[in-house]
Amino acid sequence: MFDAIIDARSPAEFAEDHIPGAINCPVLDDAERARVGVLYKQVSPFAARVAGAPLIARNIARHIDERFADRPRTWTPLVYCWRGGQRSGAFTHILREIGWNAQRLEGGHKSWRHHVVAELEALPGRFSFRILSGPTGSGKSRVLEALARQGAQVLHLEELAAHRGSVLGPLPDRPQPPQKLFETRLHAALSQLDPARPVYAEAESRRIGSIHLPNAMIEALRAAPCLLIDAPAAARVEFLLRDYAHYLDTPAGLGTRLSHLKGLQSNETLGRWQALVAAGDFPALVAELLELHYDPLYQRSQAHNFRDYRQAPRYTSADLSPNGIEALAAAIRAGVDEPENRT
Repeated sequence: MFDAIIDARSPAEFAEDHIPGAINCPVLDDAERARVGVLYKQVSPFAARVAGAPLIARNIARHIDERFADRPRTWTPLVYCWRGGQRSGAFTHILREIGWNAQRLEGGHKSWRHHVVAELEALPGRFSFRILSGPTGSGKSRVLEALARQGAQVLHLEELAAHRGSVLGPLPDRPQPPQKLFETRLHAALSQLDPARPVYAEAESRRIGSIHLPNAMIEALRAAPCLLIDAPAAARVEFLLRDYAHYLDTPAGLGTRLSHLKGLQSNETLGRWQALVAAGDFPALVAELLELHYDPLYQRSQAHNFRDYRQAPRYTSADLSPNGIEALAAAIRAGVDEPENRT
């Protein structure tokens, strides 16, 4: 319907959350917005408008010159700010005066945010989820990605949250999004799913790093049937050494992350693990982490939070290589689509 969605808010506001596909063309940057805001509160709204008007005019002129000057007469953008007020109003007015059919989002980002929150209370309950379960290192996230490659519907929450959901979960190449932006991305992902087909997701706790899953989302996951990936410890150790290879290249970072387990493990155990890091004995470290920390934690969590975890069908594999992961995904799809064929 619209050729472009223009977010006229400041860069900091845009970074916190924005409508999917929007481009940030701030009419006031962060410093300018703060300065005008101080005038509004401490002097008067009139003084703020006097100071802000030339800034807004110059910024809008620059955006038009640098980004939109080549747009055709038929170009139709949608413009929004926080509440659909003066910032988006000024931008829309100038675009319309030029001759473009610019529209302003009524209620601005605030109305969009209300829409997302309301939708996230209803959307998760519309889908038939299938929950990939299994102890740490059984390749659940990679199987989920393989399922997507094979044409299944997937909700990859850890990808949306940019975190693997454990003390070693931060990704090496990108930070986690703010909570509001995560929720917008979750809403977009759910909105693209077909309720008539099963949706595969991974067993998650309420928190993925710093991100909190909405209540309706966690309730839908915990009410869904589980599919248990069963892999021996040796295969899981080998898989984790590959999948978390970035920690092997930065042992100091690994040691720092392990220090976050203080209070959950004894000082003696943590000291031994730090010594294994220093010695570069990563296979022994991973094996101990699974045996003493992750496996007991996972068993307690799954049995408590997922109602049919103990009755879940098992998909057993000692091969968690890329080819083995693809085979696991194919077996899971066959088991869900044609249960009698499950192996």
